[in-house]
Amino acid sequence: MNPRARRLTVPLTGLLLVAGAMGATSAGASAASTTATAAGTAAAPADVVTSTASETPAEATSFWSPERMRRATDATGDVDLSVRGGKASSAAGPTGKAGAVPPSGPGGGPTTKSKQVNLPNTVGRVFFTLPKANPLDPKSWKYCSGTSVQGRYRNVVATSAHCVYDVKTNQFYDNWIFIPSYWDGNQAWDGKNPYGIYAAKWFNAHDDFVVKEDYDYDYAFVNVHSGYKVNWEKDKDGKWQPIVKNVGRLGDNVGGQGFAWNQKVKNKVFSFGYPAGSHPDGDKPFTGRTMKWCYGTTGAMPAAPKYNIQEHVGFRCAFTAGASGGPFLLKYKSATRTGYLNGVNSVAWDTDKNDRYDRISSPYFNGDTYQVYKVAANRWTK
Repeated sequence: MNPRARRLTVPLTGLLLVAGAMGATSAGASAASTTATAAGTAAAPADVVTSTASETPAEATSFWSPERMRRATDATGDVDLSVRGGKASSAAGPTGKAGAVPPSGPGGGPTTKSKQVNLPNTVGRVFFTLPKANPLDPKSWKYCSGTSVQGRYRNVVATSAHCVYDVKTNQFYDNWIFIPSYWDGNQAWDGKNPYGIYAAKWFNAHDDFVVKEDYDYDYAFVNVHSGYKVNWEKDKDGKWQPIVKNVGRLGDNVGGQGFAWNQKVKNKVFSFGYPAGSHPDGDKPFTGRTMKWCYGTTGAMPAAPKYNIQEHVGFRCAFTAGASGGPFLLKYKSATRTGYLNGVNSVAWDTDKNDRYDRISSPYFNGDTYQVYKVAANRWTK
């Protein structure tokens, strides 16, 4: 296992900019792609890697008891990408015509006008277990952040590729679920799944991340099954048992953010996520129990050759590990809680050499990103 693969298992945040109209580019081929086809969908391009989740939705959902969620740790806790200074790379930028897919309605309840930032219902926490590991071992219980994004079947979650694929074992994660608007209250089950739990069916990522561990492609789009609303009760033996109700499709319940690619590098964006890890100096300002946000203007980041990073964009934000996979949203409207996904929290940076993360970055969303998104956006699940 090379050092880069291990360290980059924990990138923690990301971003990107967006605007525009529709456009796309095609991508190359890879013999390593494991594409799969679902009912009503065409075969994916050769450089889009698709894999089926290893558990049924009932298995994955029931695995995550309140105690396991509380004890899960951020997936990037063993990674430390702390880039200090450096000249901004000129590699990030459009590869074709700018494009955008509009968001679907907010879902999940009414919205209000406010001087405060209304948090998006679409954003939540992702939970999963490590492949080739004992799922009953708490060291295998991990989490990231993610968001619902618009798709034909209202079943797509956007996150970072390192939140779906383990570069150590070269496998996709197990027991993968998404909980929008996750909130960890003071009681054992307060607010943990207000809109339900959605288990993975298809993982869709770019071949250059899966095969080459290239963090310029650290994004993934997951097709999820219809969700379950879960209430947990203890039986006579003191063990948690799930009381489950089917609640339908993800997008019908919380809506879906729009998607944009080939946008200009400098844009004002919000980033959302569930940071919980520590800064390089050991300070740990976040708990991961509630959603946090940052706002700023993106710009090109320096190259980081040992991580194959050449085309990241980022902005000033102190997010730590756990925020990985959360969205960069362009043109976010607090009244409707919607905007356009134009990046995902991928890597945290210490650019001023004070052992504190001060920027987050995302792969630049270009035509390659659109190709992966398009496969997921047209893939059906029950």
